[in-house]
Parts: sequence; C-alpha cells; structure tokens
Amino acid sequence: MADDDIHLSRRNLLRAGGATLTGAALAMANPVAAAQNPPGGPAVPADTGAVQGGRVVFPNWRGPGDRTPPPPPAPMPVEKRVGFCLVGLGRLTLEELLPAFAECKASRVVALMSGSPDKAKLVAQQYGIAPEAVYGYGDWDRLKQNAAVQAVYVVTPNGMHREQVLAAAGAGKHVLCEKPMANSSAEARDMIAACERANVRLMIAYRCQYEPYNREVARLVRSGAFGKPRLIQAVNAQTTGLPEQWRLKKALAGGGALPDIGIYCLNTARAALGEEPVLVQAHLYSPADDPKFAEVEETVGFTLRFPSGVVAQCLTSYGVHEARRMSVHTPSAEIALENAFAYEGQRLVVSHKDGKQESRDNRVLAQKNQFALEIDHFARCVLENRRPRTPGEEGLQDHVLMEAIYESARTGAPVKVGPPAGTGGGLDVTRGPEPEEAG
Repeated sequence: MADDDIHLSRRNLLRAGGATLTGAALAMANPVAAAQNPPGGPAVPADTGAVQGGRVVFPNWRGPGDRTPPPPPAPMPVEKRVGFCLVGLGRLTLEELLPAFAECKASRVVALMSGSPDKAKLVAQQYGIAPEAVYGYGDWDRLKQNAAVQAVYVVTPNGMHREQVLAAAGAGKHVLCEKPMANSSAEARDMIAACERANVRLMIAYRCQYEPYNREVARLVRSGAFGKPRLIQAVNAQTTGLPEQWRLKKALAGGGALPDIGIYCLNTARAALGEEPVLVQAHLYSPADDPKFAEVEETVGFTLRFPSGVVAQCLTSYGVHEARRMSVHTPSAEIALENAFAYEGQRLVVSHKDGKQESRDNRVLAQKNQFALEIDHFARCVLENRRPRTPGEEGLQDHVLMEAIYESARTGAPVKVGPPAGTGGGLDVTRGPEPEEAG
C-alpha cells in the first residue's frame, strides 16, 4: 500500500467520529488510542476523544478524589451564530464586551455603531469588522439593510436607551439593552411596547443572573437546604471621580449610585428569592460641598420587605472604598458571596453548624465570563424564539421599585409596592425560563 493510501485510510478512520475503533483498524488509525483501548475497553478513547451529538467528548481521566473536568467548549459554526451590532464604544464595550465575544459560542460581532467615527474605525480594524458595517447613531435605516445583524446590544448612557431601543425595533433587530433599562418606568414601558409591536425580543443585561456563583446562591436559597431565608444584606459601593462623566449628569444617568450600582442589590435580592417586595423604605445622602453630586445622589440606603417575611437591607454609594458583597441569613446558616456584583473574583462561603462545631464551606465553581453567558443566552433566545430570563418586564419592575425608593427617601415614609398588575403574584413573575446550563 502506498504512503498516500495509508494516510488516506487513517483520515477516513478518524472521520468515523463516534464509531468505536478496535483491533488492527484502531492501531492503524491511531496507535495511541489503540494502546489505551484494548479489546473490551471503553468506547471513547481516553486521550483522543470521539464525536458524539455534535461535540467532541472525552472520558473523565481524573480519579474519584477530584472533580470531573468540564467538557471542551462546543461553539456553533461561525456562520450560524447570531450577528450583533454593538451600539456604543465606551469603557464597558471595549474593556469587557468585545473580549467576551471571543468566549461566546452562539454570538459574534458583525457591526459597530458609535458617535465617534475615528474610534469606531480603529475598533473595527482591531476586530476585523468591515468598514461598511460601521455606523453612526443616525444610521438606523442603513443598519436595517444589513442582514448579517440580527441583534443589537445597546451600551450607551441610560438616557439614550429609549431612543435607541425604539430605533432598533423599528429596524427589525432584536435588542439586548444594558441596565438600568432607561431613566424611568415610563420610558421602559415605551421600549417594551415598541419591541412587542415589531415582534422582536428585548432582554435587559442583568449579568449577575447568569453568573454561576449568583445562580448558586439563588439555588441554595430556594432549595430550603438551610431553612427559609430571613434576612438579606447587600452592599455595592465604590468611589467616583471625573465630575464631567455622564454618570454624574441626571439627564444621561437618571440618578446616581442607585440606578448605576445600587440596582444590583435590588435586582439580585429579587432574583434570589423570586418574590417581589411589598414595602420599601429609604434614605439618601449627598455631601453638600462636593460639586460632583449637584445633580445626583452619592449614597442610598434602602430596605425591602417581602411577602414571605424576608427583609433585605441594601446600601449603595459613590463615596466609599469598593465593596460588593451579598449575604443571605437563615436560622441555620449564612450564605455569603464576596465580590457578588464584580466582573470576576466571586467567593462563596456557607457557614453553618456541624455537630458541635461551626463549619465554613467554601463552594468553588468553574469561573465563566458572565458577559459571554448573558450574550449567548440572548442569542439562543433569538435562535429558538423564546423569552429571555431577564426580559423588558424585569427592567421595568426595577424602575418602578427605584421610583418608590426615591419617593420614600423624599418623604421619609415607607412606600407600599407589589408585583406588576395582572401577574397574580407567585415566583419570577417578571422573568422568563431559567437560563440553560453553560457548557
């Protein structure tokens, strides 16, 4: 047999994929696999793996004392992924979102929209985006004609969200929109209605609801494994400078620490329980001598009371050293998540009684890029025509509650709230189905 024939035979055998290769055929195709798979051995070669169900699989090579390794990534073919246009090229887009798309399995960036032509041109060159797929903020009619763009991700200041979401819906594009959804509940309702009229999906980018550690906290809380929750404490705080930045301008930001970072305390408490609060009480503070806070607040403290009796105490500030943590307290345990609202570095500790001793269990999960998880979840919702976990109604409810928080702070009195009208109560009334497990 000629050398070319031998090589061809080997390639044909390897292309058999999931078929089990044995004996002389296996030895010719892959001598390493043959040595690891004697007659009667495992169906999947230990180190070469096999193709099953459209992905490459390997058997667990670790011993029983170690965790089972995750399967290798199984991205969709590039041409089948949902094409996104990123609207806004600020820090979040350049520092987090564009790198996250490299880890996405169902999504890709095919276009950019920006108010800075020079910056957009450079970023397009860096990420291999065609010059004709770079748009200005007024180019929605031209974007509409780009069939490669199925969805847009709105990453501009909050005060611009309504206009851009309505324009995207008018162009027939599905919309992933950064939180907070807008500047008010009225704007949020307009955005939901526009997407419904256009028959396009709308999802709000609550990344923590897709992040594995936050999801594990919600799972533990709802499982009742440590008893019913009684108290939630959440803090999201940082210092802020640069008085000219948009986050300190009310017209663009809608408010200060509350809608920017305090919303994570609010949304994550709601998501962990699945309930909607029935009462809010709040106070806010801004230093009178600091011009940065002439239009927006520095610090907000607010309390939520839920129908099950849980009380959530939340604090957010632009004036203290960075702190991002959440803890859930039950009669038998404390479930504490450090860096709960950060982009990375989550640490989960469950403290509970263990016989006569106190035990502190460190839960270690595989780190995953939460931006890639949320983007791919939305892409799959687009491909499969299903409701996202965090649709527009989720963002609207946070706006309704934030407006109640501001009202309580203004009057000094508690404000009664509740689930959205017509939902009938229950759990997760503003959310779609649980996100799929990321592989």
